[in-house]
Amino acid sequence: MSVSCAVKTPEDPATNAIIAQKLMLDLRYFCADNQVQKPCRTPVTTLPQSLINMIADTGIGGVILFAENLQDTAQILTLNQSIQRAAIKGGHGPVFIAIDQEGGRVVRLPQNLGTSFAGNMAIGATFAQHGDKYARITGNIMAKELLSLGFNLNFAPTVDVNVNPQNPVINVRSFGEDPNIVAQLGTAQLVAMQAQGMIATLKHFPGHGDTSVDSHTGLPRVEHDLAQIERVDLKPFQHVIDNADPGMIMTAHIQYPQLDNSKFTAKDGSKVILPATMSRQILTNILRGKMGFKGIIVSDALNMAGIAHYYKQTEAVIQTFSAGTDIALMPLSIRRPSDIPKLKQLISNVANAVQTGQLNAIEMQASAQRIANLKSTYRLSQQLAVPIEKSVANAQTVLGALEHKQLEQQLANHSIVKIKNNGVFPINESVRNVLLVMPDTTKCMGLHLALKRQLSRLNIQCQGLASHSDRLELQALQGVDLIIAADITPDQSLAELGGMDDIQGSSERSTKQQQNIQLLNLLSTAKDLGKHTVFISLRTPYNSHVVAPFSDAILASFSYRLTRWEYMDDYGRLITQYQGPIFKALAQVLSGDIQPTGHLPVTIH
Repeated sequence: MSVSCAVKTPEDPATNAIIAQKLMLDLRYFCADNQVQKPCRTPVTTLPQSLINMIADTGIGGVILFAENLQDTAQILTLNQSIQRAAIKGGHGPVFIAIDQEGGRVVRLPQNLGTSFAGNMAIGATFAQHGDKYARITGNIMAKELLSLGFNLNFAPTVDVNVNPQNPVINVRSFGEDPNIVAQLGTAQLVAMQAQGMIATLKHFPGHGDTSVDSHTGLPRVEHDLAQIERVDLKPFQHVIDNADPGMIMTAHIQYPQLDNSKFTAKDGSKVILPATMSRQILTNILRGKMGFKGIIVSDALNMAGIAHYYKQTEAVIQTFSAGTDIALMPLSIRRPSDIPKLKQLISNVANAVQTGQLNAIEMQASAQRIANLKSTYRLSQQLAVPIEKSVANAQTVLGALEHKQLEQQLANHSIVKIKNNGVFPINESVRNVLLVMPDTTKCMGLHLALKRQLSRLNIQCQGLASHSDRLELQALQGVDLIIAADITPDQSLAELGGMDDIQGSSERSTKQQQNIQLLNLLSTAKDLGKHTVFISLRTPYNSHVVAPFSDAILASFSYRLTRWEYMDDYGRLITQYQGPIFKALAQVLSGDIQPTGHLPVTIH
């Protein structure tokens, strides 16, 4: 299967308008110059005239914002209102303003602004005792806070069933490995969001839970048979479709040969099995036809390697529209004024595919009508009726409200899982000297401060593992009474960092393998010296069995979010503080103030 745009027909403004409504762009960075030889890294925090004109001229249907776009309440509201006013200026309806605010690993709002709940696997850990309580709470509060800032579309919840311990991109973004529990929690969170007026999005269809490849960097393949696909991968999506009214479902750039083994010719000439994002069998015949989904299908970002490596930009958009997608997310990057004509050309090229019959005109019109209906249902234009000053005042009362913060802490407290404890915690009175070994210095300080608030008598040393310069001094073990070591497995993915613009990571970080070697060396040496040890899994707990022979106690938290801030004390000294609900909960468990009541939502061996 291949795509061609060789034949050009006269422009049809109505078709162009339909195609523009089916595109969603990121406005992460924009530079006024046209120096294309160097990357643009200037965040869009106010809407420049070039982008105002672009939105007004093209009538694009939506934008997605990232952490770089978001600074404070007034700035975010002003930016979002500017986006909507640009659309109105061009005579268009309101636009989707989307964000990835899942909680846990994937959070875009500044952490000192909103409420950054522990993520889905932490919620999954509370299910045995609390049912869907925290799914409902998080959905409700995330929606309220995002709506107060002018967002109307959240790319959450993630309902992938994480059955692969090596999954590099989903792991704790999943509620767990039981498709029935994932289905219940995903439904509860989505219903809570949409009840507030926030459009929610199930992702990543037909399921990203059993992959060992990150679709940001490659094209994953799931080899499940049909029975397993229906029992596991599709189950949460079907449950939500049957029991709620999901506004959107996001596709996955994943091959599912048992659902569709059709091949296409990639841009390098190779024959490749269609990923779900490009499969009409999966999106139209299965998701719409068999499963009965009536809402909007949005692609995952088309600039991810799982698509961009195989398709040219126009080809990707035409193919995903042909498959049944309503909205193409991030089909091209607008980073400089010279990129704007490329967007207009893309719209023209795809519209031409409609006019020549390569894309079905009736299907494109029906898709645009679905988009218009969803925008109307959720009254996207209503926020512009409120003056900016009143919107800012309202948002400041909603964001990070005391009740929200209390519920954030409750989730953290109830999600901690005790995997093992040979009498090491609560930390007894004889313990005075503690060595903390954490993935990096920030997290070390977070737990250090939390422990000191609980047990002020402790003398605590801190060591991080993140940079090449950090090397554990094993002789330091001689003088300590207790070693608390923590780990983040797997390492950060591009989804967590923000996307493809983050693909060039810092070379200053030590590798995960180097950190693991140091950690095991530390724990085995401590065991030989007869020292007591606590191991904390800050992300997925799958590696707990590796450290179990060397650890007296093991805890799992599924999260490690921290807020860092600085202030001047009365003596003019700069003070840095770190605080996070998970670290407070861990400190309270270690001190005996609370009991760890969470249950593992995944199996460890």
